Amino acid sequence: MASRSFKLALVQLAVTASKEANLSNARQKVTEAARKGANVVVLPECFNSPYGTEHFPKYAEPLDNGPSTSALSKMAKEAGVYLVGGSIPELSGDSKYFNTCTVWSPTGNRLAVHRKVHLFDIDVPGKIRFQESEVLHPGSTMTHFQTEWGKIGVGICYDIRFPELAMIAARKGCIAMLYPGAFNMTTGPLHWELLQRARAVDNQIYVAACSPARDTGAGYTAWGHSTVVDPQGIVLATTEEKEDIVYADIQLDRIAETRQHIPVTTQRRFDVYPDVSASQ
Repeated sequence: MASRSFKLALVQLAVTASKEANLSNARQKVTEAARKGANVVVLPECFNSPYGTEHFPKYAEPLDNGPSTSALSKMAKEAGVYLVGGSIPELSGDSKYFNTCTVWSPTGNRLAVHRKVHLFDIDVPGKIRFQESEVLHPGSTMTHFQTEWGKIGVGICYDIRFPELAMIAARKGCIAMLYPGAFNMTTGPLHWELLQRARAVDNQIYVAACSPARDTGAGYTAWGHSTVVDPQGIVLATTEEKEDIVYADIQLDRIAETRQHIPVTTQRRFDVYPDVSASQ
């Protein structure tokens, strides 16, 4: 019988301009998390490179046999964990760039690929303007992967602002949504925790978001504060802005308990409004 709980680890990695150093540091942190009992480990968005449209082409690589995916496969196998490999700038076979997350099994096999569906195109006057679409193409599929504890959904950063991905994942049986992300010093204080708690409460599942550590000398400054939220919207674990690993026990019975106490999953009125998961 499968265990009713597992340990999740979010690696809030300090990312540098050196891909080789980033891959080496990620390996050390994944190994550390596994040594401390983690079963599922998450790396941050753009864990292998600086985040920025000017950096994506320089650091982009193919998914098949690229240095970063090869390293991720080896990390997962050595550590014996499910590894949600943050994201990397991907160069596709038709010469397009994507912001892409790969997921790896404890044996080092690739389980899933998620290309960021919603590109980060915002303009907050006087604070931040960022247009991923100047370089990147959006993905066109939702992503779930299977573990012995249940299915888990994946999104990347800006994807969390669109509730449909988590809604559909939950209705398709996912127990959690995991979001490698890199909110900034404007959007982070406003919405980072709020959005995680909202997705968790809406769907009565676990939600976690994993950020890079903050580097105030970088062109793009990440908020940090990697966080795990339970199905009731309670923050189980979080951190500040520095490099760290966040751990939380994911208790499947907590999902059932929450849904029994507040049974919104059985009270929805699809005779009044449509079920967004029906056609998926």
